[in-house]
Amino acid sequence: MQTFANQVIKFYQNLSLEIDFPGIGVLNPFHNKGVLDVTRQFYTKFYSDRNPRIFLFGINPGRFGAGVTGIPFTDPINLEERCGIVNSYQKKHELSSQFIYEMIENYGGPENFFSRFYITAVSPLGFVRDGKNLNYYDDRSLQEHLSGFIHYTITEQMKFGAIRSCCICIGGNKNFKFLDTLNLQQHYFDKVLPIEHPRFIMQYRRKALDQYVKKYITILKKCEAGQLF
Repeated sequence: MQTFANQVIKFYQNLSLEIDFPGIGVLNPFHNKGVLDVTRQFYTKFYSDRNPRIFLFGINPGRFGAGVTGIPFTDPINLEERCGIVNSYQKKHELSSQFIYEMIENYGGPENFFSRFYITAVSPLGFVRDGKNLNYYDDRSLQEHLSGFIHYTITEQMKFGAIRSCCICIGGNKNFKFLDTLNLQQHYFDKVLPIEHPRFIMQYRRKALDQYVKKYITILKKCEAGQLF
């Protein structure tokens, strides 16, 4: 039986997507051997076991976080300073990554957090239009086109070892509506729990950062304990 890490690495190695939408490009960092090498280091360090985990779903990678490092919500600075993985990427912070790693430190640190949770995205590949990030749900035709791809990637990742009693949706509006509707159709998880997206918190609620960190941790522990209703 393969470890959780082996399965994640193989998944990203084989991940690809072709679309034909004028002006929209796919953001796939895993075409880069250097990204795959760093991704392998990260998952080998934190996921070399066969333990099941609670899944957290973001939206899709952006150009300055997972779009650079290949690791959801992990910018080059947090990858090196918080996760201990030296990298040659340009050292820039990304807002969502800053929040997530503040939350992870408050939970008990990366080793403790990643031993219990697996962060991915509804679409594990990102999108750009006119040089800017594009969320999968920002274009209705793109979203409809991606339904099969998203279903495939969720079911494949669940094979790594998903705790099916609940998952957490990072992004409580459009991302949650899409994932919750899909979950009701496909029955991936018993319950999808929504939480505000870190970018929203960092841009519009930064003064209440500590409160949102506590809210995240409360929901994580509620999911761990099965206190869903």
